[in-house]
Amino acid sequence: MGFTEAIEAGYGVRVLHGGEPRWGRREGEEILLESGERIPEAGARYLAPAEPTKIIAVHLTYRSRVEEYGARVPPEPSYFLKPPTALNGHRGVVRWPAGTRFLNYEGELAVIVGRRMKGVGMEEALSCVAGYTCANDVGLHDFRHADRGSMLRVKGQDGFLPLGPEVVPASRFDPEDFALRTYLNGEVVQEGGAEDLLFGVAYQLADLCRLITLEPGDVVLTGTPANSRPMRPGDVVEVEIEGIGRLSNTVEEWEVDLSGPGERPEVSASTLHVALAVPEDEAERLAAGEAR
Repeated sequence: MGFTEAIEAGYGVRVLHGGEPRWGRREGEEILLESGERIPEAGARYLAPAEPTKIIAVHLTYRSRVEEYGARVPPEPSYFLKPPTALNGHRGVVRWPAGTRFLNYEGELAVIVGRRMKGVGMEEALSCVAGYTCANDVGLHDFRHADRGSMLRVKGQDGFLPLGPEVVPASRFDPEDFALRTYLNGEVVQEGGAEDLLFGVAYQLADLCRLITLEPGDVVLTGTPANSRPMRPGDVVEVEIEGIGRLSNTVEEWEVDLSGPGERPEVSASTLHVALAVPEDEAERLAAGEAR
């Protein structure tokens, strides 16, 4: 059974079993693997339910986030890449590097491509999708000054993209009618949905595949609504999308030495503007105070 066929058949969960990745589906308190084996769901080690050649994320796409920043409405979407090593799974740990302060959550709808897309128009774009899942596009904004828009240090670190808990087949989910919520320690901190998107899922896919070939398993992150804020060690962050489920991850402090070659974490005006949605002029004043 191929990837797309497995997803359509409901095998949208990916777990580590016997030292190997396996696809399966949740049935009550168990996970039924494609092989017919059953394992307890409570003890399952979830993996990201995708095997992408690339992960593409979009910048501002929610009206609420544009308004929160007091930003100009973008005439078209813009994108950045996250490496596959950023993938993380349901119930996985998000590592918070010691000495940093601005590790933000971003609840998003993730699209899993089902067949090769190159030059596919908006009318056919959704027919190329295998399924959808929840995503947390984690960002360490202490490196905002260094990336200058590339997002490699901010968004590309290991484990900075939890996906899950499962992929719901495209035939059972409507990306033009969905509701998304992010929870921090049980409290709703983000809310959004399809009606708030400036650029819908079909538009983003058609835009991307004009220039970039999207392969089966590739992941497209479709943006986050307002109120992305920093997390702290011990926090539990959950992203819930109606019709898909709830992705849950715990933040743990990581005693890593970030010294060495290259840029260091820094509280810049850009850090404060993006991580806390502070107006740009106020962010400049606050950053100047931090530097003194």
